[in-house]
Amino acid sequence: MLLPDYDVFDEARYFEGGAPGEPTPIRGVRVGVTICEDLWVEPQGNEVPRYAKDPAKSLVDAGAEVIVNLSASPYHVGKPLEREGLIARTASRLGVPVLLSNLWGGNDEIVFDGASCAADASGAITHRAKRFSDDIVIVEIPPNGQEAIEPEVDGTDEMRSALVCGIRDYARKCGFTSAVLGLSGGVDSAVSACLAVEALGAENVTGLALPSPFSSAGSIDDARSLAEMLGISLQVVTIESAYNELVARAQDVVGEGPFGVMEENIQARIRGALLMAVSNRTGALLVTTGNKSELAVGYCTLYGDMCGGLAIISDVYKTDVYRLARLYHSRGRLPEPSITKPPSAELRPDQKDEDSLPPYDLLDRILKLHLDEGAGALQIGRQLPEADGATLRRVLRLVARAEYKRQQAAPGIRVSPKAFGVGRRVPIVVAPLDFLDEEVDGDSA
Repeated sequence: MLLPDYDVFDEARYFEGGAPGEPTPIRGVRVGVTICEDLWVEPQGNEVPRYAKDPAKSLVDAGAEVIVNLSASPYHVGKPLEREGLIARTASRLGVPVLLSNLWGGNDEIVFDGASCAADASGAITHRAKRFSDDIVIVEIPPNGQEAIEPEVDGTDEMRSALVCGIRDYARKCGFTSAVLGLSGGVDSAVSACLAVEALGAENVTGLALPSPFSSAGSIDDARSLAEMLGISLQVVTIESAYNELVARAQDVVGEGPFGVMEENIQARIRGALLMAVSNRTGALLVTTGNKSELAVGYCTLYGDMCGGLAIISDVYKTDVYRLARLYHSRGRLPEPSITKPPSAELRPDQKDEDSLPPYDLLDRILKLHLDEGAGALQIGRQLPEADGATLRRVLRLVARAEYKRQQAAPGIRVSPKAFGVGRRVPIVVAPLDFLDEEVDGDSA
């Protein structure tokens, strides 16, 4: 009956809402069947209810003794417990048991986690099914037994499961059996390789290390160590001669000048071209290795490191990438230097990410408030007094100005409440952002 059209949903474009139904008798029990959004009628906080209709209540009023919900509820970190809370409150509110059977698997950018559950008429969760796995749970009506013990869930490990599920199903459903990616020796490409291996198997993943004149020997060593630990094929192909030739040809057109973005991006685009060449010849899926923090502020190169068919960690903030890296390191899958060395794109001598960006701990807190929670400059400044006005203004401007890159990026896998992609539609062309100067003072906010 209810068709969502917010976030990643667009059901009103394709379907018409159904009419109120009647309970169906099954073995002497009158069962009311609802579909996904039909249960999501609660007001959020102080908001008014999202819908005027309440399909589950209508079924109970018509005599339903149990509500069954057939669901395809998308995953993000924390969503399984949020969904359980809804089921428990609905059962308590209506005074009947509620059973939810949820899809699991990946479809394009969206991942579904399963995590089906049941609540008795008091609102106690009595049954839980597995996450990211097939499962069968038998529930007697009325539900018997005691309240189920809430499982201890490691948020980082659950994110890993979601990403692996998304990669595996994207590749399988699109007809890919193998993947290729660039290995720089850094933490992003290391985590991406670990995820790809877990999803597709080590024998189906190939890494390319593509050192330029500014790549450190340690980075190549780290890439080799990672490949050995994962058991994947690694090829090292220097791009120095290609870089020098392309810079010379570019200077024939634009003239000589100081080292800058042109020289940096030529390196990234040579790497992108070589990786695409391998993908074209072998049929392997090229996966990009950029994280959400970089994509948010445009710290990435179109037609360079953004080349690929699937951006597997594009919804993972840099601080979460480090959490995943430590998880894989604890399992003997990722070398420690990839975690401990300062992050760098290595596109110029002695380059460090923090030369251009705020520390990732602060940057990610700003981005999470802005992107995931929809907070503006004033609200962020109040919650993060350590973010000075100039830093906050600069970050929000970078986010707005980088939209043209994100709209040309490969699809990613959604694991946060608000990912780039189908659930976030904003224009590329934005008005001047001078209003930021009025919302945040120059010292703090």
